Amino acid sequence: MSERTATVASRVGLHARPAAIFAEAAGEFDLDITIAREGEPADEAMDAASILSLMSLGASHGDVVVLRAEGNGADDALDRLVQILETDHDAE
Repeated sequence: MSERTATVASRVGLHARPAAIFAEAAGEFDLDITIAREGEPADEAMDAASILSLMSLGASHGDVVVLRAEGNGADDALDRLVQILETDHDAE
């Protein structure tokens, strides 16, 4: 299983527009990708392609999250998703 950590860069955290951008990107991969706040058990991770899951995660600006995926292309998918999380989409 591949794993990456990322720091949420958007000023409003992982809500509204940043969550929609991230969920859409996660849904483009044919992988089960999960997201959790750093320090939370892996079995409590949420579906990264679900906007509702992302909103309920409550990740704020500066919070560290953990992304996990398994399968062909998992490393590339996680690298791309980390880039999205570490971009301030509210500044665009």
